[in-house]
Amino acid sequence: MNQLVGERLSIITNKVQTTRHRILGIVTTAEMQIVFSDTPGILNPAYELQSKMMDFVYEAFKDADIILYVVEPDEKQLLNEEFNEKLKKLKVPVIVLINKIDTIGQSNLEEIVNYWHQQLPEAEILPISALNGFNTDFLLNKIKNLLPEGPMYFPEDQLTDKSERFIVNEVVRERILENYQQEIPYAVEVVTERFIEEDDIIKIDADIYVERDSQKGILIGHKGTSLSKVGKEAREELEKFFGKKIYLKLFVKVKKNWRKKDSDLRKFGYN
Repeated sequence: MNQLVGERLSIITNKVQTTRHRILGIVTTAEMQIVFSDTPGILNPAYELQSKMMDFVYEAFKDADIILYVVEPDEKQLLNEEFNEKLKKLKVPVIVLINKIDTIGQSNLEEIVNYWHQQLPEAEILPISALNGFNTDFLLNKIKNLLPEGPMYFPEDQLTDKSERFIVNEVVRERILENYQQEIPYAVEVVTERFIEEDDIIKIDADIYVERDSQKGILIGHKGTSLSKVGKEAREELEKFFGKKIYLKLFVKVKKNWRKKDSDLRKFGYN
């Protein structure tokens, strides 16, 4: 979606379950407006947070005119049987995008294309490289031709449905995903409590929630060095996005088992 929209709206890491929410990316030109809906990846839910993430996926089915199903070259199965059945019953066009084709050879690509033709016979298969922009202009033109005519839903200068605070939350969480291993990144939720924009600076306070005291200690690190590194990297990324100086303060708090509690998930926007 970032490649198609031309802005870095969705965070990107090499870890699974990086995307947790449904995020809209809006492309507006003189002749069209396309609204992309980036959803969490497909999984079999093991706890309540993951169930909420899959709800975002199924919610996107309800208003989609086209489904873009993004897979990686080594992905050789549909990861959720319920999703598989829903996908096959859809009445809208489905395009399987085989991403990262710059990492494989031609013979491997042919094998992968044949595999997905067998899995989803009605779908169109399109190899792409989102990182390098290979076939993305072709894809954008194909989407334009497939979409039905309709009204313009958003102002022409709007890029996403998400707020500045949401962008802050995601950038901080991305830095945690990149800097920590094992369970820590998945036990984290970020909430921006203060966002004050002035002429030349934005002042931000954000709370980082974990599930256990031991996770809090790991996140902060010895004498706060680990948390300071996250804050520095997040601040630099936010300065690029907002185009002005950022003052960022991070606080780590414990909210026990928040991933399994519906009340906590609603407070964090998973509804």
